[in-house]
Amino acid sequence: MHQLQKYIWLINTIHSAGKISYKDLSAKWEDNKDLSDNKPLPRATFNRWIDAIFSQFGIIISCQRANGYLYYIENSESLNENGIKKWMIDTFAVNNVIRDSMVLKDRILVDSIPSGHKWLLVILHAMRTDKALNIIYHTYHESVSRSFLIEPYCIKLFQNRWYMLGYDAQTDRLLTYALDRMEDVCITDISFTPLKSFNANDYFENYFGVVTDSEVKPIYIVIRAYKRHKHYLMSLPLHHSQKLLHNNAEYAEFELYLAPTYDFVMKLLQAGAMVEVIKPQSLRLQIKNWISDMVELYELD
Repeated sequence: MHQLQKYIWLINTIHSAGKISYKDLSAKWEDNKDLSDNKPLPRATFNRWIDAIFSQFGIIISCQRANGYLYYIENSESLNENGIKKWMIDTFAVNNVIRDSMVLKDRILVDSIPSGHKWLLVILHAMRTDKALNIIYHTYHESVSRSFLIEPYCIKLFQNRWYMLGYDAQTDRLLTYALDRMEDVCITDISFTPLKSFNANDYFENYFGVVTDSEVKPIYIVIRAYKRHKHYLMSLPLHHSQKLLHNNAEYAEFELYLAPTYDFVMKLLQAGAMVEVIKPQSLRLQIKNWISDMVELYELD
C-alpha cells in the first residue's frame, strides 16, 4: 500500500502541474516528509516508478525534451473519464490526504458504509478464473437465507454499496446481489464461460443504478430543477445521458435517456418539490400517484 501511495502521489503531482521538470518533482517529493523522509527523489527510482505506473495503471508518463525536459501524462484523458482507473486514483489520493491529516481525525466525518468488501477478493478471483460461486444470501423480503450457485459477471459500486451481477442458471437470468447481504461466499470447481456479447458498461448503460428491468424500456425524460437544486444537478448529474436544455434564474431543465426503474423514481422523490418531471406524462403521473400515497400517510394529522 505504501508503494502505491508513492505512485499515486507521482501521478497526481504531474497531472496537477500539467508539465513539470524532474528538479521540481524532486523538490516537491522532498517537501512531502511523510513519504520521502525529507530525502530527494533518486533519478533511478523515478524511472522505475514510471515503468511501474504504466504496468499497473496503464498511465504513460512521457518527457518533452524541448524547453527543459518536462514530464507530463501522455494519455491524461484517461484520468478525466469515469471508470475504474480514475476511481482507483481518486480513492488513493483521498486516502493519502486524510492519512496526512490524522491530527484532524476528530474533525473529519465519514458515513458508515454497509459491510461487504470482505467478499470482494473472493468474487474477483472467481471472475478472473471463470469459476462459479456458491453464495448464502439473505434478502430483505425473506425470513430465511438461501444457498445457490452463481456465475459472477461483474461488480459495481453504487451509493456506498457493492453489488455483484451474476448469472443464475436455474432462472436463466442475470441478477444483482448486494455484497452486504451475503452471509458466505465460496469458490467452486465449476467452470463457466461468460457470454462473449456481455459488456458491463453496456448492460447498465440505460439504468440509473443497479435495479434493472427488461420490461421497463429507456425513454427520454425531461425534469425541471428549481433554484439551488439546479446547481447540484449541474455539478453531479443523475445519469451520464443528462443534458442541459434550458437555464434561467428560477429553474433549469434537463433531458435524460434511461429506463425509469424503481430506484430512479425514488431518487426523484428524494428531491421533493425541488424537482419536477415535465415529461413524459406517464412518469409524471407515476410520481403524482406516489406523492398521493405519501399524503395519505399524514391525512389524520
